[in-house]
Amino acid sequence: MGKRKNRPRNRDRNVNTDNKPGWGAGYQEIIKENKLYEEYYQRQKIVPEGEWDQFMATMREPLPATIRITGYKSHAEEILHCLKTKYFQELQDLEVDGQKIEAPLPLSWYPGELAWHINISRKMLRKSPVLEKFHQFLVSETESGNISRQEAVSMIPPLLLDIKAHHKILDMCAAPGSKTAQLIEMLHSDMNVAFPEGFVIANDVDNKRCYLLVHQSKRLHSPCIMVVNHDASNIPRLQMMDSDGQRNILFYDRILCDVPCSGDATLRKNIDVWKKWTTSNSLQLHGLQQRIAIRGVEQLAVGGRMVYSTCSLNPIENEAVIATILGKSEGTLELIDVSSELPGLKRMPGITSWKVMTREGHWYAEWSEVPENKQTQIRPTMFPLKDPERLKAMNLERCIRILPHHQNTGGFFVAVLEKKAPMPWNKREPKLRHKEMVADSLVEGTNEQSAEMEESKTEEGEVSSASKEGICCPPPSKKMKLFGFKEDPFVFLNEDDPIFLPIQKFYQLDPSFPKSNVLTRTHEGKKRHLYMVSKELRNVLLHNSERMKVINTGIKVLSRNNDGEEFGCAFRLAQEGIYTLNPYINERIIKISIEDVMVLLTQENPFIGKLTSESQKQAKKLKTPKVQSALSCCVAGGERIQSVPSLPGMSVSIICECWE
Repeated sequence: MGKRKNRPRNRDRNVNTDNKPGWGAGYQEIIKENKLYEEYYQRQKIVPEGEWDQFMATMREPLPATIRITGYKSHAEEILHCLKTKYFQELQDLEVDGQKIEAPLPLSWYPGELAWHINISRKMLRKSPVLEKFHQFLVSETESGNISRQEAVSMIPPLLLDIKAHHKILDMCAAPGSKTAQLIEMLHSDMNVAFPEGFVIANDVDNKRCYLLVHQSKRLHSPCIMVVNHDASNIPRLQMMDSDGQRNILFYDRILCDVPCSGDATLRKNIDVWKKWTTSNSLQLHGLQQRIAIRGVEQLAVGGRMVYSTCSLNPIENEAVIATILGKSEGTLELIDVSSELPGLKRMPGITSWKVMTREGHWYAEWSEVPENKQTQIRPTMFPLKDPERLKAMNLERCIRILPHHQNTGGFFVAVLEKKAPMPWNKREPKLRHKEMVADSLVEGTNEQSAEMEESKTEEGEVSSASKEGICCPPPSKKMKLFGFKEDPFVFLNEDDPIFLPIQKFYQLDPSFPKSNVLTRTHEGKKRHLYMVSKELRNVLLHNSERMKVINTGIKVLSRNNDGEEFGCAFRLAQEGIYTLNPYINERIIKISIEDVMVLLTQENPFIGKLTSESQKQAKKLKTPKVQSALSCCVAGGERIQSVPSLPGMSVSIICECWE
């Protein structure tokens, strides 16, 4: 681009001669007022009488930070112990500039004190060495995945799903992934079980946000998580093969349906909402929310539970959506009472009466009042039912609405649905025949297109051949297909693949090691990394290659080390998969003390001579004529220590991989 002549030069851009905002003037502060917002929610009567002023005052205050201690139960308990004994005690009675610091408080309703409320400003953090030290600890543990900053109310939906280790779980709108992380943690509640029977399929419509989801989920090192990229309102129906070789439609035991919403309950952290809020967002999102929720209950197993949630207070996005799907279900769905769950959580019941308001401020109590020119933006499903008997039978009061001023949180809405029978438009939910695909295998519902049905018929040959070869994705190509550009393929290794022999010999892998669950991301050339998935996820991957766009799955367990070929094994253990692989390793293991663990964690590339004498003896035993390196690649297991002078009261077991 050519240089513009005669262009005036602004040598001092920060000078503000006309009292107008210049480059140096900063941003204009947002005024936390919205008369339309206040009018709307006052007339909807979602706030108890006499609490409105307190409600609005809380909405204008910044949202306190909340942290959740993540990871599997035993590790989370150790982090909690460290926080309580080392950091929280130092904050008791601490004053900065004459102001007493509010000590962190556990969320009374979160199990095991694993979630904490921290109300300390950034300004305070910079003024106190004690607070700065605490802040550095939080930052480092967040980076390592042991702590997550997560809004308190967003922790509620996963807890209400009541997850067990055998559950097949779908997270329909999963990004950025904090709730997904909770689901994975609950699935792995027993750390001694490397491969739970259940799994989590985490979906998001935004491809870029899917990679944020991958980043979040990878911190938990689970072989039972798959990230996919689909429109939640049209997410494909998947299949699994049973022990008899028959294809069954996959129905999920638990579904988290945290739908896109207007976010008007997030005023405390998203202050832009103050100036941008209108009812238009809710009116526009209502249809999408309804479609996503219906798609969710279609894929829910009979007896399964789905949690519908939004960070909106608006009944158009909440009770109206729930009432619509309950009405369409004709009794096959039940809104269940969870008032006894999460004791300590203050909640308001759902409402049964509300009105619809346009952007211009016009109110309508029922559909018959809506003028014809407004009937494209306002739909009949946005209004409460007129039949009092049907309305009562829905039990909308069983919904949960969280108000910010009750426990100093954000606002939130949750409804828990249980499926009693197949949906009325889906009464026949047959098993898929092995030789012929059911026409609705790609997309179920009344609006299926004939082109999709034809594609599902022709796919059978492709899927079958891919399954036989253990390939879960066709070779990558630039051709645009059903779901856009393909990711790298997922290629399962055959059990007799020659790559296994040196690995099995070097580490003396147990015969029960599930070789069939090992995969790579390439068809040709040397395999750089080997990944593992659970048996159930392997089943899903092999039989749905053309139905879903998989972004990521599996956990890395082995990485190629070319220098290792001279030792007889070209692969070393990967730390992220060590807890998955450890139960099958019988050789190259040394037991080390807590002092050795401290050396490994605090020194970069320490010599073996730095370890205790007992650990050195074990390391020397690993030497063979072929393996001259003392360690080469091994697992170091820290014994459980009941009391260490520098770490009083801790009881920890650590497994890590080391090589020389």
